[in-house]
Amino acid sequence: MSNQVEHEQIRRARGKFVAMASAYFLGVYNDNFFKQAALLLAVAAGRTEMQGYAIAIFTLPFLIFAAPAGWLADRYPKRNVVIAAKWIELAAMICGAIGICTGQWFLIFAMLATMGTQATIFSPALCGSIPELYPESYVTKANGVLRMIVTIGILSGIALAGIALDVHGIGPWGIDNGRFVVAVVIILVSLIGLAVSYGVFSRPAASPQACFPWKGPLDTIRTLWETRTDALLALIIGADVFIWFVGSLQILLINPLGLQQYKLSETLTSALIVSQLLGIGIGGLASGRLATGKKWFRVLIPAGFVMSVLMMGVAVVPSLPASVQLVFLFILIGLIGIFGGLFLIPCESFIQVRPAADRKGAIIASSNFVIFAGILLSGPLSNVFNAVWKPTTGYGIVGIVSFIVSIFLWLIFRKREWS
Repeated sequence: MSNQVEHEQIRRARGKFVAMASAYFLGVYNDNFFKQAALLLAVAAGRTEMQGYAIAIFTLPFLIFAAPAGWLADRYPKRNVVIAAKWIELAAMICGAIGICTGQWFLIFAMLATMGTQATIFSPALCGSIPELYPESYVTKANGVLRMIVTIGILSGIALAGIALDVHGIGPWGIDNGRFVVAVVIILVSLIGLAVSYGVFSRPAASPQACFPWKGPLDTIRTLWETRTDALLALIIGADVFIWFVGSLQILLINPLGLQQYKLSETLTSALIVSQLLGIGIGGLASGRLATGKKWFRVLIPAGFVMSVLMMGVAVVPSLPASVQLVFLFILIGLIGIFGGLFLIPCESFIQVRPAADRKGAIIASSNFVIFAGILLSGPLSNVFNAVWKPTTGYGIVGIVSFIVSIFLWLIFRKREWS
């Protein structure tokens, strides 16, 4: 494809990209706004273990419904799947609003399970749309832009959750004002997101004759097993699992780090997470320039090593003078995010581009399956970390493991030529 034709395709795609990115932004904002509010309430009440349970409940649908989600993305127009997912989101947010107002953890967990199901369905349809919209050479850049947009949604959701909960007083029907604000916001944002989803561009189904995967997770595991014939794809899926696992574990360490170890407010604790996610967005944008050409994957090794050293640096922060500890925490956690984004976005882009057109949904959903298996593991593991060590020490341990994995990847990449 000539440069002129590619440029014209990119120009035409931008308007369609806006509706897709906006629907994604609003959903991600809502998800993180609610989830962070629920986690802050749990930690503030001394129930830190609820974080692990919440993550487990949210991620289980990715394991159970990955195969049907991939089938939906290949079998039907992706726009239809996106709209259906946004209707599920609205139902979930109504359930969550009632749960947050009444303090019923059963309803909060039911909302998280429903949102996990919604995200399972939404992700393959949206991620599979990007290679349909843009030429292959632009997919990493498009993902970098989308990651920055999504990062802003995550940042906004996490930051505003702490601010919302810090609203004091009693609101309508005797409900705490902070909880009431959270409930109203998630329903309104969900309604706006549903309206926006109807503007997502439509393409014919990629594989309208695809058979339903009746074996569920077994079909997903079979799809993953088939990727072994493409060694680079299998390796990058493994690297993607690694970075998501590390990121999830860090998030679960940050809330106790702020609220319990450093006695910060809910707003400042959320700001720590914001600094890391903002870094991920910046790293994602940078990856569009650095992870280019046939050897794009070479950026993963230095990014992994630097990220590991920075995580180990967090463990040293408590030994610094008290007056500078918080500043160093924000700087280190932000830099960890930058190098994490530089690692993450090229992996995600390759997984979107590499599979055949009629298998993108299945491969992306299968990748999500193993990614969220790692995230699921991070929940109970974070409970162990938080029970045994200070959160900063936990960061250091994760950094050591990350360093070992980076060495492993370096040895594999230098062992052979990849294409």
